[in-house]
Amino acid sequence: MAYLNGEERSSYVQNMFSNISNNYDFMNRIMTVGQDMRWRREVIRRAGLNSSSCLLDLGTGTGDLARLAAQKYPWLQISAADFTLEMMKIGKSRADSNTGWLAADALQLPFKDNTFDAIVSGFLLRNLADIDQSLSDQYRVLIPGGRIVTLDTTPPPANILRPFIRFYFHKIIPILGSLIIHQPEAYHYLPDSTEHFLQPEKLADRFRSAGFAQVGFRRLMFGTVAIHWGEKPINE
Repeated sequence: MAYLNGEERSSYVQNMFSNISNNYDFMNRIMTVGQDMRWRREVIRRAGLNSSSCLLDLGTGTGDLARLAAQKYPWLQISAADFTLEMMKIGKSRADSNTGWLAADALQLPFKDNTFDAIVSGFLLRNLADIDQSLSDQYRVLIPGGRIVTLDTTPPPANILRPFIRFYFHKIIPILGSLIIHQPEAYHYLPDSTEHFLQPEKLADRFRSAGFAQVGFRRLMFGTVAIHWGEKPINE
């Protein structure tokens, strides 16, 4: 699953999220003990928005980040983009009127250069077939001075808690996926893809390689989740 590449990986991820779309939000609340909404609020706070900003919620899924942004900034212009239509159908039914929904590939964004003041994403990068390509394209569509903020799972740190975290990831989460939504395979993918993902320091290096400045990150939930951020230089 996590070892898939290219079109094969994209197709697998798209089908998987289509299959779990109806219960995706519920499972997120269960797995994170309700903490994921607090993390999402921090993502919006770090995006540096104001009511006249133009925001892209990339890999929006059911639109949690877009809704939080719209609640805080009522006049914000929001584009919510994803390539899983079933997830977006659910999100659109809950959306604010100032959110535009569109199908888009995170590797080839259908926007002009220098379009958005900020781009946010939640649990997107780990699922991409080419992280560098996506970061490069996100850089392209940000205005100079614009900010990128991402939320994603990260490999468990090598400390005394690691065996317990791995047990939770590889045993408890698939059982929950099986019992609650009858999709154990999807919740085997989560720990598998997480452990094959980049450590936060390495992902920060990818941000810098894409051209972002002022790059930083913050670990959460015993080091299994991280928020990363960066800024497109003004002189671009």
